[in-house]
Amino acid sequence: MNGLSDQNDQQLLRDYAANLSEAAFAELIRRHVDLVHSAAMRMVHDAHQAEDVTQGVFIALAWNAGQLSDRRVLSPWLHRTAQNIASKAIRSDVRRRAREQEAAAMNELLSGEPDSGWEQIAPHLDAALGELSEQDREALMLRYFERKSGCGIAQTLGISEEAAQKRVTRAVERLRKLFAKRAVAVPASSLVVALSANAVQAAPIGLAAAISTSAMLGGTALLTTATKAIAMTALQKTFITATIAAAVGVGIYESHQAAIMRSQVQTLERQQATLTEQMGELKTENERLPKMIAEAKDAHALSQAPELLRLRGEVGVLRQQTNELGGLRKENIRLSQAVAQAETNQLPAGDQVIVRQAHAEKAMTTLLGAIKNYAAAHNGQLPANLEQLIASGDLGATNLAGNLRLDDFEFSQGVGLDPADHSAILSLRVPIAKPGGDVVKMVGGIDDAGVPTISARTVAR
Repeated sequence: MNGLSDQNDQQLLRDYAANLSEAAFAELIRRHVDLVHSAAMRMVHDAHQAEDVTQGVFIALAWNAGQLSDRRVLSPWLHRTAQNIASKAIRSDVRRRAREQEAAAMNELLSGEPDSGWEQIAPHLDAALGELSEQDREALMLRYFERKSGCGIAQTLGISEEAAQKRVTRAVERLRKLFAKRAVAVPASSLVVALSANAVQAAPIGLAAAISTSAMLGGTALLTTATKAIAMTALQKTFITATIAAAVGVGIYESHQAAIMRSQVQTLERQQATLTEQMGELKTENERLPKMIAEAKDAHALSQAPELLRLRGEVGVLRQQTNELGGLRKENIRLSQAVAQAETNQLPAGDQVIVRQAHAEKAMTTLLGAIKNYAAAHNGQLPANLEQLIASGDLGATNLAGNLRLDDFEFSQGVGLDPADHSAILSLRVPIAKPGGDVVKMVGGIDDAGVPTISARTVAR
């Protein structure tokens, strides 16, 4: 991970978008989880809901990684996405629950005796940031939320250090004026102090591990468990030590198995490349056969009959090797799926939910796009089943994102593609299990504009 920590956000996003690199995505979460969670806490005033908002932001980041890889500064997009998700979450809650959460958050703030200036600023901070221009928001995010120095801001924005400082000063003054419109009078110096001290606070221990990928945060999770164990009894410490040892053992075993399968995949790929090369050579020789048969009319050509028999024998070998190549390709797909499953199983439970949901959304988008193309070519009539998409050529392969396949989805048969029909036509056959007992159900369809839409809903198991 040391090498990844030297890359900028753009490089990490490109790596994840191109290769689904879990290590790159884990580094992005590590860099920005405190910023996103702090904003979510200010918006929803509830620790559990803030964690849900934070997870939603990073799921959205995973889905839009390719589109965001050219952004110079990622934090404003993360903040805006957190605002949108938090607003939807707040609107969906009943008023009674919202009042209870707000009261609980207020009691928590009062018990911590926070700075009085920050108490006035915090309720209006995120809305005021949303009203700033992109340039002002970038400057404030880099200085007070990502805590970069003037030199660091200058390097990120590609300007001089003096210009970076002026931009931050102007942004602070514009933010102060927005507070004044909300009847919150605060001097610029006090605003700077409050932002520096309180804008980004540490997220709950273990939250990053719950939403990141790969084993980078495995050490952090073990460290968190060990820290909690300090206050436990000797019996509890013994139990946790045994649990950690078992978890490490399972992780090492699964890593070893994944490495073995990767090696087998590489061996099969080399064999496939060799067979492909041999097939090319034999095809070249086979193309000479018609010419040799035409020349066999005279005695000199007939004398080459042994060569003709040799080539026919090689054609038979070619057919056999072609069959073997097909078997190797199937085995390669099977091992690739097994590797993906093994690597996913090594992740923390929360990470598995995020990765599987992102893969399911990509797979459903691919299927819905193929269904739409099929309907357009068949007078609005949907295919009888998903296998018919393969026969029609609208879907090139049965292996979708991650290790998902066609039989992981249910398809509504006999429903025409009518823009007025809002019923789901595609759903995930087995809901995604979340830690704690809930499950995520996913459905997809085509909206009024003919655009594939996907929705995910968490329900009690």
